[in-house]
Amino acid sequence: MAAKDSQFYYGSVSRLLHWVMAALLLWQFTGMILKELLGRTALTGFWGGTHGSVGMLLLALFIVRAVWAFANRAHRPGYRPDLLGKCAALGHFALYALMFIVPSLALLRAFGSGKGVTFFGLQLQAPTGVKTDWMTAPGNALHGNLAWLFLALILGHVLMVIVHRVWLHENILERMLGKRNTQTNATLH
Repeated sequence: MAAKDSQFYYGSVSRLLHWVMAALLLWQFTGMILKELLGRTALTGFWGGTHGSVGMLLLALFIVRAVWAFANRAHRPGYRPDLLGKCAALGHFALYALMFIVPSLALLRAFGSGKGVTFFGLQLQAPTGVKTDWMTAPGNALHGNLAWLFLALILGHVLMVIVHRVWLHENILERMLGKRNTQTNATLH
């Protein structure tokens, strides 16, 4: 399988970035859902203790993913030419936007908190004890709500893969699994 994308399937780099980020997002949202359901426990404390570092890792992977997508933009699988295709393009744009905005707000809040910032135990900023309101306010106001919106879009993304397969008889999942069924995928152009 080629590293670069083609008009029929995503290359190995795009697939790796997609599935690693999917696994990390599953980790993030599972932890937050458990915290909502169970409150503060040892389990949710452990999970929550990784939340900031995993979020920073997701932001870094997003940057790599966005640069890779831009470099491959002329070779990636296309969208349907109808309203469904336009909705898919808009949905993907919203997913990419929230992949950047949600962790960026949290990182800005962390740097402005005065509590210090660590990345998997590596100190990036020492605690200062000085809170900077203009840095913390946007994250306090928006990070959680936008994260739940992001989860709703992710679930919609998964649902649309099922809709394509079951009702539209288009196996678009193959494009992200690396299968080269060009006959099935060619109908999407």
